[in-house]
Amino acid sequence: MMKTLENYINGQWERSNSTQQIPIYNPANQEITAQVPYGPDTVKDVHKAIEHAHKAYLEWKDVPAMRRVQPLFKMKTLLEDHKEEIAKLITSECGKTYAESLGELQRAIENIEVACGTYVLNQSEFSENIAPGIDEFMIRQPLGVCACITPFNFPGMIPFWFLPYAIATGNAFILKPSEKVPTAMQYIFELIDKNLDLPKGLLSLVHGGKDSVDALLQHPDVKAISFVGSTQVARYIYSEGAKYGKRVQAQGGAKNPIVIMPDADIDMTTKIITDSVYGCAGQRCLAASIIITVGDNKNIKDSLVEAAKSRKVGYGLEKDIEMGPVISKESKSRIESLIQKGVAEGANILVDGTNKNVSGFENGNFLYPTILENVPLNKEIISTEIFGPVMTLLNFKSMEDSIQFINSGRYGNMACIFTQDGLSARQFRSQAMAGNIGVNVGVAAPVAQFPFSGWKDSFFGDLHAQGRHGIEFYTQTKVVIERWPKTWSRTF
Repeated sequence: MMKTLENYINGQWERSNSTQQIPIYNPANQEITAQVPYGPDTVKDVHKAIEHAHKAYLEWKDVPAMRRVQPLFKMKTLLEDHKEEIAKLITSECGKTYAESLGELQRAIENIEVACGTYVLNQSEFSENIAPGIDEFMIRQPLGVCACITPFNFPGMIPFWFLPYAIATGNAFILKPSEKVPTAMQYIFELIDKNLDLPKGLLSLVHGGKDSVDALLQHPDVKAISFVGSTQVARYIYSEGAKYGKRVQAQGGAKNPIVIMPDADIDMTTKIITDSVYGCAGQRCLAASIIITVGDNKNIKDSLVEAAKSRKVGYGLEKDIEMGPVISKESKSRIESLIQKGVAEGANILVDGTNKNVSGFENGNFLYPTILENVPLNKEIISTEIFGPVMTLLNFKSMEDSIQFINSGRYGNMACIFTQDGLSARQFRSQAMAGNIGVNVGVAAPVAQFPFSGWKDSFFGDLHAQGRHGIEFYTQTKVVIERWPKTWSRTF
């Protein structure tokens, strides 16, 4: 009988109230690996998790900060000790290569390391004698029950943009993973359950789809929502959460450009950009998708074409594989239709990655690297997030034209430049309207002590994930004015 995943509520595993399940597929071969609860009855699960999380928060918020971070040290060790098993689960449910899965886990571990310093990052501010005999200071206190809704493309990393910061600052935390890829976090929560001594209910894992999400958004005891996914859903999460008075950070989609200046090193640039466009099969919010060459582009274009053609595609657990499948048949069909539409709208296809199979994995959701050239700037494929291994190649006369094009777009997650000229790099980093800027870097992913920034339609909210932004998001400020003198004066 096919295994149905359970929820983790009040420190124990229990079956969902829902009798409806949907299958979890291995995207490389379409094998069903498990089932996950789904449907309207999952709301009961969410409400139960919130009830117990609120009780745990009332206990946890008064635990000294130095003690609250102690379980994080062990959590870090758990991920390090079990990274091979977790990485294999990520590859099996998400499709990325084993090396990419290991890299994802390393970023998760780094966020735990930063959160371990919360007792320092969360220190208060103090001013003595703001008036005679009066002191004033500001402290940060936890919000309460906080929830996180994560996407399919980084099932092991993205939950840790949020989880360690939330509990280190004194909150309870509920995770609702993507119903497409819940098994890696299921395994991690099993490790946490067996090895960490946390108050029951402090950490919860609940499954489901939109019904579960709406239950988290609408419940009055949930004080903050963190989300990563498409812009359409991010906008919904932000507006719906705000309607119910919640603090929200919602990371959306992207259409990330890279500018290649004439002085860029061709070999290095080709290798880095190829990894950026095709890494994780293009299914990441920092994947480069529009490559802009400035001036004469023949040499770099030929180099990019050759690199795309030589990329080794296959099952991510096999040796030397450089790119795995996309997440689902629906995603594959959508990407193929966008490629076809781009060609119909006038694009020239330099490398065609459609209608190809991987030997032994003919049922897998495989696409090969694709390059489109001369796409008209007013067409859909220029402005639509493809979320697949597709490069759109453009050419402009100057860097200023390139920046103007970048800034006219609706997204602002990342923009990068490849150059050996410091003045060009400085101008680009100053003028390009994106939250993460790369100079001779293909994936401008901030390390854990910096916020994962995003502008325009790539982010909804004020405080981003990671680092000090994480500390600030999961706490609220309280200002205290104290007077202790024996006499009273109205003199100022």
